[in-house]
Order: sequence, then structure tokens, then C-alpha cells
Amino acid sequence: MKLSIVQFTPIFGDKQENLRRIHAHSERIDADVIVFPELCTTGYFFQNKEESRFHAETPDGEAVHFFRSMAHNHDAMVVAGFAEKDGDKVYNSAMIISPGEPLRIYRKTHLFYKERHCFDDGDTGFFVVKHHRHDARIGTMICYDWRFPESARVLGLKGADVIVCPSNLVTNVWHIAMPARALENKVYVAVPNRAGEEIRGTEGEKVKFTGRSVIYSYNGSEMAKAGDEADEILTVEIDPLATRDKSFNALNDIFRDRRPEMYAK
Repeated sequence: MKLSIVQFTPIFGDKQENLRRIHAHSERIDADVIVFPELCTTGYFFQNKEESRFHAETPDGEAVHFFRSMAHNHDAMVVAGFAEKDGDKVYNSAMIISPGEPLRIYRKTHLFYKERHCFDDGDTGFFVVKHHRHDARIGTMICYDWRFPESARVLGLKGADVIVCPSNLVTNVWHIAMPARALENKVYVAVPNRAGEEIRGTEGEKVKFTGRSVIYSYNGSEMAKAGDEADEILTVEIDPLATRDKSFNALNDIFRDRRPEMYAK
């Protein structure tokens, strides 16, 4: 099956233009799973809860309808980051949409930097979604979740063949850890990041994003990698079934050899 990720740089607060450009990118994609970055419809650097709530939308809002149409037109699973409004709460979320299937939403578990002033703590936990056509199981985490090995491990234990991680990354150290997440769980890891910068707030604080979106194989090797700045589409062929045998010799299996009773704090 084919997996595509899109390195996309949104314009802060301009949802209509962002959706227009996302649609233009999607017209160039032929894949079974398509993944866009974190908060790709709105931009990232909100300053407070009031601002994030203003730009957020409910699961029956425009963005979900937009990506549902994309999923239907491509007969693909689509994963995309958005600001989600649920009552008086606002979440940094990712929608997981497949044709003819119920909407699934993952809410970011680990909030980074000033996100804690703008979003509520995610409450969905980690889960895996089966592809609607292929024998493939996709797990989702968002950006800073990568920093916690437990995020990828629980997705691996739940049966993920592929972990997708919509991101707005601002450091370079994730390139050290992400291949380890793939290797230690024997799963594909796909990281659609964004590039560019946003300057916000009364003091003009600047956040610069690092680009270099990447797809890792289940052995930790790079399958495809984007540059630092431009929007790019990366597409690779993957074999989800190849991730399911967790053994690496006749006696060792990375999941069966675990000893959780020894890991207690």
C-alpha cells in the first residue's frame, strides 16, 4: 500500500486559504493513507485559550467535512491536525477519516510549551484504527508525544503497523528519537512536519519550524525525507504485514521479551 505525508506550511488564522492550498496538494497524491501536519488548517502559535477557541471548530465543522470529502475522493484514510472545540474545551487534535467509517479523533496527550495556555489536556488516550481497504492498522500521536517512548510503545502494543505523527516541530533532536521509535516497536513511523515561522504576541515572539518531514521504515531507516523550507509530498510503498513478526532471531521477540513487572517505578 502507499503512504503519503504532506509537509505543509499554513498561514496563521487563514483557514480558507489553507484549505485551498491543501486541496491543491491533495490533487497530486495517489495513496492509501494521506497525512497532514499538526494544526494544518489554522497555524500553530496561539497565545491564549480565547484565541484558540475562536479558531477551533467542532467535529461537524468545515475542516472535517473538507477532509471527509478528500478521503472519499481518494478512497484513502486521511489524518490531519486541527484545533477542536468541544463545549468549553479546546484540544490540539488530529482527525482520522476513512470513507464510510465513523470519524475518529485523537487529542494530543502531551502539550508543549505555551500550548498548555491554549489547549486542554487530551483525554482520548492512544488507539489504533484499521484501514478500510487494506490489512493495515494505523496509530496516531501528535508532535511532542514523540518525546515519550510510552506513546509509541502503547500504539505498538495495540497493534499499530504504522504510527503517524502530525507535527509542528521546532527542534532537531526528534531526528534522533523517531527512528528509535520505529526500531524499538518494529513499525513504520511517518512524520509530516511544517516549515516556516510564526511571529505572535505583544513582544513578537518568533517560532521557527524545522521542516524535514520524514518516513521511517520499521528498521529505523529513512525511506523518504523533505527539505527544510518548501511544501513537499513524500510517498512510499509500505508492507504493513512485515511489521507483525516482532522476533529478530530464533529466541528473541521485542514484545514477548518484555518484563513489565520489572518496570515499576
